[in-house]
Amino acid sequence: MGGRAATIQIRAGLPAEPLTPGEYRMTPAQIVQHLRTVLGQAVTDALVDPGQKHPRLHTTAEHWRALAERLANDPLLAFDWLSCLTAVDYAADQKLAAAYDLRSTRHGHEIAVKVYLDRDKPELPTVMDLWPAADWHEREAYDLMGIRFTGHTDLRRILLPEDWIGHPLRKDYVFPRQYQGIPATYELDWQQQANYPG
Repeated sequence: MGGRAATIQIRAGLPAEPLTPGEYRMTPAQIVQHLRTVLGQAVTDALVDPGQKHPRLHTTAEHWRALAERLANDPLLAFDWLSCLTAVDYAADQKLAAAYDLRSTRHGHEIAVKVYLDRDKPELPTVMDLWPAADWHEREAYDLMGIRFTGHTDLRRILLPEDWIGHPLRKDYVFPRQYQGIPATYELDWQQQANYPG
């Protein structure tokens, strides 16, 4: 995971008086500072420079549930909308990451959270009770990347049949030549031909 921006520890930028809900929109740096103040080591890294196109903080699976509850229930944060949950395969580092894009409709601020997991045993607690949109998003991350969301009430495949083998968005996935007698893609063979468009 080399090449990442250094962790930013913001000490200035918050008003001297405590914020009250709805007072103003927090910057990503202020959100990270607030979370580090109340949760300590739960935020393991942050990329929140003013020019950052996708400001985010990083955490681990063990800290995710407490961090998610704080993001949803802290009145200063009030992240009530999970707009996207996706997953990333860092095969070279033997890690997966679940990435959550969150927004507060109350305050207008937003941030992303990347939760890093062991690639061999990728498990996270569900957050579908905090953000109902996580229900199908978690099922998709399970189906395509193999992340198990403990506590999910209906964790099963959402795009592929239940008897499908493997998780097709992992970098080491080998696409089958057939599924139950039905021919699968041969695009990899086509790409070898001289007249392949591209």
